[in-house]
Amino acid sequence: MRRKGHFFRILLTAVLLLGLLPLNIWAAEGQSAGEATVLFTHDLHSCFFPRVQEGGEERGGFARLAAALTEERTGHPDALTVDAGDFSSGSLVQTLSTTRAPELVTLGAMGYDAVTAGNHEFDNGPLGFGEMLTAAGRGSGALPALVMANYRPAEDDPNRLDLQRAMAAYGVQEYLLLERGGVTYGIFGLMGQDAHASAPTSSFVLEEPAQAAQRCVSRLEEQGAEFIICLSHSGTSQTSVSEDEELARAVPEIDLIVSGHTHTTLPEPIVVGDTYIVSAGSNCENLGSITLSWNGAGEKTLEEYRLIPIDGTAGEDPEISALAQDWKEQVDIGYLGSYGLTYDQVLTRSDFFLPLPQAGVQDGNGLGELTADSFAWAARTIAGLPEGEPLIALTADGVLRAPLPRGNVTTAQVFDVLNVGAGADGTAGSPLISCYLTGKELRAVLEVDATVSTLMPEAQLYLSGVDYSFNTHRMFFNKVTGASLTQTGEAPENGKLYRVVTSLYCGQMLSTVRDRSFGLLSIVPKDENGQPATNLEDYILYDSSGHELKEWYALAAYLQSFGQDGIPTSYAWPDGRKDVSSSWNPIELIKSPSLLTIGVLLLAAALIAAVALLVRALVRRRRSGRYGGYRRRRFFK
Repeated sequence: MRRKGHFFRILLTAVLLLGLLPLNIWAAEGQSAGEATVLFTHDLHSCFFPRVQEGGEERGGFARLAAALTEERTGHPDALTVDAGDFSSGSLVQTLSTTRAPELVTLGAMGYDAVTAGNHEFDNGPLGFGEMLTAAGRGSGALPALVMANYRPAEDDPNRLDLQRAMAAYGVQEYLLLERGGVTYGIFGLMGQDAHASAPTSSFVLEEPAQAAQRCVSRLEEQGAEFIICLSHSGTSQTSVSEDEELARAVPEIDLIVSGHTHTTLPEPIVVGDTYIVSAGSNCENLGSITLSWNGAGEKTLEEYRLIPIDGTAGEDPEISALAQDWKEQVDIGYLGSYGLTYDQVLTRSDFFLPLPQAGVQDGNGLGELTADSFAWAARTIAGLPEGEPLIALTADGVLRAPLPRGNVTTAQVFDVLNVGAGADGTAGSPLISCYLTGKELRAVLEVDATVSTLMPEAQLYLSGVDYSFNTHRMFFNKVTGASLTQTGEAPENGKLYRVVTSLYCGQMLSTVRDRSFGLLSIVPKDENGQPATNLEDYILYDSSGHELKEWYALAAYLQSFGQDGIPTSYAWPDGRKDVSSSWNPIELIKSPSLLTIGVLLLAAALIAAVALLVRALVRRRRSGRYGGYRRRRFFK
């Protein structure tokens, strides 16, 4: 009886354990062990006030963003709020960045937990970045944590110690741990490789992103992080594998990548392995929200993903609205006063909308051509360059940052178009420079537009003073089929010098063309004697009072010259100064070949000849074998 009782006790225990087993499996695999909601932005670009879209709708504005954040936090009180860089540089308010740090101060007032730096945080150079951090620290309000894991001052930078002090005083760190709603978050920030290349004056050095990410992830996991977020200013792409997708593959322990820099709007997250990558678009047009849950086995589930339009539906936060108005008044006094302008001053009007260029559309763009013409006009009218000599002016897709709306055109809207960079005077806005290129280099500039822009849309150029044509099907770096100076109708001579006016920022980027074209194109800005311009700041144009001629002011003054007549309708569409052909006509494809084209054609001809000889030899051998075998068979028969 004892043995039988013992047996039944064991059996009962086994049954109870088996009964509990499905519950344990369900708890590990189905029951939520944690949940995270992250509200995110990137590429805000100082969008303190709403902007008019092509259809007349207004989007953006920090007061509206703040109201949307408040509404979202009502439903998700434990949500984190983060930004993936380029929070500055995009409106007239950025002119206060080095003295008041309005972007960081306002993000702090909106309750942002953490941000990282993008390439445009360095538009005022490394010292400007340090001054922004110092200015932010002078206030008494809360500031967002600034995380930067792979971007730091160069060892040989003479200002390195000052920069390190400013970064330390602000509290810049590689990563941070943050506990919210029972979840321990690990957050770190990265600068991408293309973003670093887009900050030519930062003087900071870049550590390989994946290497820095792995270091941060390992340390965060050691310190108990349950959910790891990377604020990456690297970028996503809807047509090709992007830096952030490569990062997710290299460091699969990252749970969420908030991806900035490329201004991408992702209607659904990109999922790489178990990593979610999100992007909400630029210029404060959307607030992103993602909620992820995970079970006891660590398996994640996407509970919700939304892009909330910042269109005024949630109203405006009165505190942030008042703060933005205060920044506007400071801009009027501290920056625009010297130009005799005000923030909302109407310069002229437009009967049509002037959109930003479209990637891949090479036929021209009215806004780009208007801007290039304004540079040429201002160089002669304001800077006093002589009328007699030919003058070529150019701007690039990458520096055109906002469209011009239909209706009244204000100072602020014009600045929004050309807000990149700063001058040697330390103030916001890239100045115009005047340098020289040879006719051969001028043709290389046209090849940048014809060839490089297909690989890098931001390199698409808009020129004034030269008419040219190219065929999209011709050999790379040999697409241009003709060019003539608008003033004389003559083709540029290879060895002759021609004056070129562009922005300091574009001039600095021209010097990178050799590397980006694999050494096939070379563009070296020169002085009037043909000597290389070693420091482009020496070639800045000035007005009669000795002030730098900023590119945005060149456009503003040009528009103001139209008065009540408004912007000429000729700018409503491309005016034909760029003639783009997609013909497959063999003569058009091979006329005026470059050495590269000749080399490729000779190689192709050699390959065709080799294939033809090989085929001929195989045919002869086959025939020879067939008839020879037949004769042998008859002989032996």
